[in-house]
Amino acid sequence: MNATQKLSNELHDIKKMMEQSSRFISLSGLSGIAAGVCALIGAWFANNFIGRDEVVLTRQSVNSPDSILHGDFINSRILQIAFITFVAAFLSAFIFTYRRSKKTNVPIWGTTAKRLMINVSVPMIAGGIFLLALIKDGVYDFVAPGCLIFYGLGVLNASKYTLHETRYLGYCEIILGLICLYFPGDGLYFWAAGFGILHIVYGVFMWLKYERN
Repeated sequence: MNATQKLSNELHDIKKMMEQSSRFISLSGLSGIAAGVCALIGAWFANNFIGRDEVVLTRQSVNSPDSILHGDFINSRILQIAFITFVAAFLSAFIFTYRRSKKTNVPIWGTTAKRLMINVSVPMIAGGIFLLALIKDGVYDFVAPGCLIFYGLGVLNASKYTLHETRYLGYCEIILGLICLYFPGDGLYFWAAGFGILHIVYGVFMWLKYERN
């Protein structure tokens, strides 16, 4: 090995160390796949409770006992499915991320991971409060696209603290949410596409690029 190659290797190692210290690189592609599968399963169950002409989060569905807008929020079957889906997706994503963090020797709850969580949480929490206000005022048509848009903003905001490809997932979620604005009656299908299919596609891509070998 000549001096030039040795210097190049040292610079590569330094760059890798700096990247590991500033970015949370333990996000697993399998986490995205698992979260996407959970979202599709949840959407499938939710679709069994609502008909094609009685779609959740529209004015037409407000009198449906399966709508999260009807009466008791806690006992709404749609809300229960959403909660179970979220917990399942979160736990499965955590398990695969934890496994990858062990392989990469990166703490799963280090400084970078905390920055990542803060940056993804702020837009989502603000968006959640905003969407609850829309529901309170009876503006239901924008809830489904709002979920996708604010989630996309959260992912995009956090992408600077993890693998840079993550920002493309954020862009896609935002674009899908904007399109959903013009199809309010199909919110469930856009949710399935955004939180399900997009996550699976993203997860497969990340696994092939970073984890397959």
